[in-house]
Amino acid sequence: MRAFWAAGYEATSTEDLCAATGLGRSSVYNTFRSKRDLFGKALRRYAEAKDADTMEVLESDLPTREKVRTLMWRAVEPDPDDPAGCLVVNSLVELGPRDPETAAWLRRNYDLRFEALRAAIDRGRRSGEIDPGKDPAALAHFVIATIGGMRVAARGGAGRDVLEAIARTALDAL
Repeated sequence: MRAFWAAGYEATSTEDLCAATGLGRSSVYNTFRSKRDLFGKALRRYAEAKDADTMEVLESDLPTREKVRTLMWRAVEPDPDDPAGCLVVNSLVELGPRDPETAAWLRRNYDLRFEALRAAIDRGRRSGEIDPGKDPAALAHFVIATIGGMRVAARGGAGRDVLEAIARTALDAL
């Protein structure tokens, strides 16, 4: 997973996969039918873990703005042991335009995250925490796009100060 996350699908070589898994070349292909199969499993594992963390935040008792802030701050202060960016965002950019199967899976994953975030924002709107004139769906798309953009900016070398400024500006929109 980390090999694909760090280098992307195309740039990850069989040698990289052998080093990452501790398996020999033939064992990699005997265990995983192909590089694409291994990538699919890695992408799903990554997304399941990140989505579980996201759902935990969105279903918590935190105020809505704090939920969104928590999600954004994961992009401001990522785990220092993780590669830069986001495997889902990186894969969408790299493979989305030319791999319909991966693009469809990524769309379903987006829809899952979108609906959970939209529902959390809608609960905040109904409780009076979010301006009742704001569209929860539009805000959810905006938050997801902002976090994705922050991940891309981080992969491009943006520092904490830039990422924090983006997050603070986005939080003002809620």
